[in-house]
Amino acid sequence: MAQTPPGAAPAKPAMRRPPAYPERPPADPAMLERGKALYGIRCTFCHGADARGGSGGPNLLRAELVLNDKDGELIAPVIRNGREGMPKMDLTQAQIADIAAFIHSFKVGGYDISRMTPLTIVTGDAKAGEAYFANTCARCHSTGGDLKGLASRIPDAKALQQTWLIPGSGRGEGTARPKPITVAVTPPGGKRVEGRLVRVDDFLVTLIDSDGARRTFSRDGDVPKVELKDPLQPHKDLLKTYADKDIHNVTAFLVTVK
Repeated sequence: MAQTPPGAAPAKPAMRRPPAYPERPPADPAMLERGKALYGIRCTFCHGADARGGSGGPNLLRAELVLNDKDGELIAPVIRNGREGMPKMDLTQAQIADIAAFIHSFKVGGYDISRMTPLTIVTGDAKAGEAYFANTCARCHSTGGDLKGLASRIPDAKALQQTWLIPGSGRGEGTARPKPITVAVTPPGGKRVEGRLVRVDDFLVTLIDSDGARRTFSRDGDVPKVELKDPLQPHKDLLKTYADKDIHNVTAFLVTVK
């Protein structure tokens, strides 16, 4: 055994990585698969594929609510009721439990064990993606028109996938900001006022009009009449219909649009 030289400080013990927190038992593989598919369709575009945060969505792995959750009981109200910037989702408790199982499958530690970056996300069938695009997306988009050169403008496949799922959510050069939500407010017997939506709830609606003035109207049921126009609504509606394979297939097709 090596001896410490006289007058030298004792050697410090080797540093050990702290255990992941919280310790969780292994989840049912079937739940993990179902949760991964649901998460990929409903959550990835905001919270990232590894749940560490995405386009506007927070890191779920270090969120206190998620850390204290066991089987989805704490995250269920958030999923069903939504939050500012997060839509409501009509999911069953069993589906939420599956999503929770997938999120909880990521290790949480003070080092980078949580990140699970695949070599490539382009794993789908480009031909099947082209057919899906023709049947579903070509009503509004064209690879020879608004999407011409898409893969050249957004060479990162992950950013491209995020962009076509929800335009404006992808990161990197070539991603464009979506048009804002607009609103028209018509008071009883009054003049219709239109502008960019700032906020709307059951009691108030606030907008910025064409002159840059901020206008707020009180709401009482259906009075005044409020009409919202969200340019991304078709994309949001489609998010509920995608199968995991559809997302992979369309992405595999779009990376060829150069």
